[in-house]
Amino acid sequence: MNRDEVWETIDDQRRSLADLFDDLADHEWEAPSLCAAWRVRDVAAHLTLAHTGMGPAVLGLLRARGNVNRMIRDTALRQAELPVDSYAPMLREMVGSRAKAPGVTEMEPLIDVLVHGQDIAIPLSRTRPMPPEAAAAAASRVWPKLWPFRAERRLHGMKLVATDHSWTAGEGLLVEGPISAVLLLLTGRRAALTMLAGPGVPKLEARLAA
Repeated sequence: MNRDEVWETIDDQRRSLADLFDDLADHEWEAPSLCAAWRVRDVAAHLTLAHTGMGPAVLGLLRARGNVNRMIRDTALRQAELPVDSYAPMLREMVGSRAKAPGVTEMEPLIDVLVHGQDIAIPLSRTRPMPPEAAAAAASRVWPKLWPFRAERRLHGMKLVATDHSWTAGEGLLVEGPISAVLLLLTGRRAALTMLAGPGVPKLEARLAA
């Protein structure tokens, strides 16, 4: 995908997520997401922070004493204090903009919107298709060593093969499935294991449970 295609996909995903947010019931906002210790509303709040500028980012990092993961969580939780009906309009306001957080490429917001969309949809039993070409581009960005996933190290000894795209990576025991499930696996989502097949899956289940 070229840069324009990446941003067009981000815009499409933000629009469709905003539509999903409009449809969520009160109890769904409080439901656990696929992100450990994050509710659906926390993930939604995090997605509205994708345009955070340098000043707020530095302030957040200082407040988190230099811990990036803590900064990401703390800023999301603060944003999650807003009324839930504010998140859909905030996402729609981002459409058409190419603003992004400091220090990232356009691929990071693509990964965020694709993966976090599933973090919300899957535990709510909502169907949310992931465009295969975009998922493959995101997977290539994550593989092999993108922080914080470091997928190649975690998935050492596995050959990952997408069944709906030409994407493949790694060597070893076969693990195959839709590229959307492969992307979720690369980004550490255990829920992906139910969508994958092959002799490597039992070993992955044991490894991820450890």
